[in-house]
Amino acid sequence: MANLKAAHNQLFARSPDERCEDLSELARRCREKREASQDRWEAPQNLTAISEGLDDRSGLRARIGNDGYWLNDWSFSQLCKMAGVAKDTVNRLSPETAAAVYRDTLPRGGQKPIQFFIENETVRSIHGTQYMRLWDIELISVLQEYATDFQPPQKGFNGATGLYLGEQDMFCFMIDPLGWIEVDDQAFAPGFFCWNSEVGRRSLGISTFWFQSVCANHIVWDAIDVVDFSKKHTANVHEGLNEIRRIIENLVRRRDERKDGFHKVIQRAMTEHIGYTADDVTTYLLKNGLTRTVAKKALESAQDKGAFTFFAIIDALTMLARDEANASDRTEADQKAASLLSLVSV
Repeated sequence: MANLKAAHNQLFARSPDERCEDLSELARRCREKREASQDRWEAPQNLTAISEGLDDRSGLRARIGNDGYWLNDWSFSQLCKMAGVAKDTVNRLSPETAAAVYRDTLPRGGQKPIQFFIENETVRSIHGTQYMRLWDIELISVLQEYATDFQPPQKGFNGATGLYLGEQDMFCFMIDPLGWIEVDDQAFAPGFFCWNSEVGRRSLGISTFWFQSVCANHIVWDAIDVVDFSKKHTANVHEGLNEIRRIIENLVRRRDERKDGFHKVIQRAMTEHIGYTADDVTTYLLKNGLTRTVAKKALESAQDKGAFTFFAIIDALTMLARDEANASDRTEADQKAASLLSLVSV
């Protein structure tokens, strides 16, 4: 079993304005970003950097054709990479000097256009022709359609829900709070992380798992059956949505199969008798590892309910594990309840 910290890392990295309360809010904000953004293709020679002051803002701007745009941290980093200059070096220069550096270092040749991703007056990202965008709302739509039983976990210690939308990427942490099943006598529930970036900051991806608990730091404890998938933003990135859909469907199918199997075991336990007399039941319990003391207490409780079914004895052992003052008897009762249930499923 593994402890997963992807959501834990997000919890500490995200500012309050990047948090979303639920999937509906995240979808709305993703949709608004898409509606406010557009691609603009220009030849390399149509890109220049200028020092400019407008209203209450001043500093380095990108001139694309005849229009000027502000740069955010990510597009500024991409511009530095295009020019082959260190970001830390440019940050120490005045806007005027930085603009002069870019005039001498930005590439001017080549026939392939540059893709500028623009939201209102800001360049969100700069890419070449190989980059293919997948909108955050496209991924969210898949979750809304195929992960209908999933929701964010309990809020983290700082109020974050596990759903984030930032300038550079989107991240979701979701679980099925009613999807608990038994695996090797232990309880697990399904969950997943998924992520995307419209600006190329990270891949499209998902990680599904079965977990035992989530703490206020959003660490996923004791995870099993972890399935990871990611895809780069190239020409076939939209095929990744089909794979994510298949992975979620598989997670839901396995949850339903395991829940159905567990329910069948419970139904059988409620109707199948261990024996019809106290002596028969006692003999069976002793044969299957219970001490005479624990067997006697379980038998007395089950007899009060008028039945010697597997379920009645298991329920009696569970109550004994909860109420028994003696720690060794408590542990034994809990373990034997699980072992008896496993016998029903054989």
